[in-house]
This record gives sequence, structure tokens and C-alpha cells, in this order.
Amino acid sequence: MRFNARQFFEAHEVWEQLWLRAPATEKAFLQGIIQIAAAFHHYGLGNLPGAKSLAAAGVEKISRYPGGHRGMDVVRLASEVQAWIDALGGDKTAWQPLPPIHRIR
Repeated sequence: MRFNARQFFEAHEVWEQLWLRAPATEKAFLQGIIQIAAAFHHYGLGNLPGAKSLAAAGVEKISRYPGGHRGMDVVRLASEVQAWIDALGGDKTAWQPLPPIHRIR
């Protein structure tokens, strides 16, 4: 999975193609994971405000879906991304590990 391989721009591109063809009921979920991938990409570029706002928007969207949606542990991802946002605080120099997507088995 590109996301877990830290290929966030590439993950964003793949999910965007899925989003374009997705039914309306899936669009918010896909947009949410796209926003989280874009947030991590921006973080890697040093754009902390952009990373935080995109991540928060993504968490809000994916949190509307059940825990095992599309085989992903959505609850865990939302929780870990929110903790990542909170840990960033206002310190632009602080490095925080990026949470992966965990699959539901």
C-alpha cells in the first residue's frame, strides 16, 4: 500500500482516481483519506499549518464511517491521526511519527 510505504503523493493520486468514479456514499470517505495523505505530504514539505488543517478535515470525514469500512481500521486511523495533530502543537520543528493504515482482519 502506497500510504504505508510513505508514498503519500502517490497514494493521493490513486485514491483520487477512485474518488472520481465512486458512488456518492463513498466520496466523503475517499476524500478523507485523500486529505490525510495530502496532509502527510505537506508535513514532509514542512507545511505544518496545511498538514494540520488537511489532517483534521480528513479525520472529520472518515469518522463518519464504520470501523471496518473498506477493510480499514477507520476508528484507529482517525484516533491516531488526531493524536498526531495534537502532538504537533505549535512547534514547527517537532518531528512526529506518521500513523499507518491498519487493516481489519
